[in-house]
Amino acid sequence: MRSVIKLIRPTHWIKNLFLFIPVFFAGTLFQNDRIQFIVLGTIAFSLVASAVYIINDIKDIEADRIHPLKKDRPLASGSISKSSAIIFLIAFLLAGLLIAYLLHLSFFILVSSYLVINILYSFGLKNIPIVDLFIVSIGFLIRIHGGGILSGVEVSHWLSILVLLLSLFLVLAKRRDDLILQSTNHSVIRKTSSSYNLEFINSCLTLFAAVIIVSYIMYTVSAEVVNRFNSNYLFTTTLFVIAGIIRYLQITLVELNSGSPTNILLKDKFILITILLWIISFYLVIYN
Repeated sequence: MRSVIKLIRPTHWIKNLFLFIPVFFAGTLFQNDRIQFIVLGTIAFSLVASAVYIINDIKDIEADRIHPLKKDRPLASGSISKSSAIIFLIAFLLAGLLIAYLLHLSFFILVSSYLVINILYSFGLKNIPIVDLFIVSIGFLIRIHGGGILSGVEVSHWLSILVLLLSLFLVLAKRRDDLILQSTNHSVIRKTSSSYNLEFINSCLTLFAAVIIVSYIMYTVSAEVVNRFNSNYLFTTTLFVIAGIIRYLQITLVELNSGSPTNILLKDKFILITILLWIISFYLVIYN
């Protein structure tokens, strides 16, 4: 059972909470009568995402076996056979797509697009520098637009921009961790690693950190947002965004531990407290 859990990576399902972002930012989280559809959509996305993880692990068995961390994955270590993994893959894929189809046709199309894009990613696109970064980021954009469809909330251009920037920032930090591991173990961790170096990654991280903060500030003081929420105080939530970005840079550049954004989100107390305070402050401004 432990191997099965490691195979489907339930801790990564937290990424699918991005489906709730549109309704949260719209200020209708507790008034929207379609929350149950978002919950079911999150389950559908989680099932399909697990199927994608299995596809990727099947494709990368040999590469994972020489990876210092991925070698302990069930397929790479041999704790789960390839045939068993394929059975789980089919079951999760069919269940996820069926739920998505029953919820909304447009949502089903988005989930299917996510699946196709990630299959292409696993079988070649991840080896194309820069394209690999955007493929991961597109997955988060698909999530928020899927949440918008299920909640009946229009996803603003501000939200799309911020999610794209944040996801690019996180994936760049992960690529930096790959470079550190590669230099330490003297083995090729990722084929695109040869197209990146620490100077390039550090420059991009600095750039995106600055752009994220500025974009968020512009969002909070824009006339559109101020009028929608009837409040001039949304800018106060910027404090926690800045603190979170600085902490993530510290984890990446000082502690050299940015290999798993999910683990950071779940285990780093500073990040957890910052996100919690941001949610509370955002809630107090737009829901009261």
